[in-house]
Amino acid sequence: SRFDFPIPRSPNFLSLSLQMSSESVTVQGIDGVNLRTRIFRPRDEIKDENLGIVLVHPYSVLGGCQALLRGMATGLANAGYLAVTFDTRGVGRSTGSKSLTGFAEVKDVISVCKWVCENLSVNRILLVGSSAGNLSQPFLRRLLEVNLLIELW
Repeated sequence: SRFDFPIPRSPNFLSLSLQMSSESVTVQGIDGVNLRTRIFRPRDEIKDENLGIVLVHPYSVLGGCQALLRGMATGLANAGYLAVTFDTRGVGRSTGSKSLTGFAEVKDVISVCKWVCENLSVNRILLVGSSAGNLSQPFLRRLLEVNLLIELW
């Protein structure tokens, strides 16, 4: 093919990927949707056992999905932090339908944060998002209603 060229590979890529492990789980949302979620764990010592970092992908209607955050989640796990990504409703293997307003997706974020606290033994959540995954005032207010401690990064 006319596009035959060597793909540059970092010599440390394999060793970096072995510093962490990941697993897929399904989280049931507040309103019954199933949210495909991936947990990225450090293989060795976790730097802060009480902290879970939840990464929120950009607006799903414009192609946002958890796969866009895999590199960041892997980097966080390699640095010793528990990181979680997920597909909001209607994306990937998550059930339900995407919303045009994003309000339904706020429920998805709340559901995943609650699940992380209850199932991964953390009591603090750091939310990281970009674009529509970024935190807005109403978004933060809804999260605080469920008694989660939020730290903005």
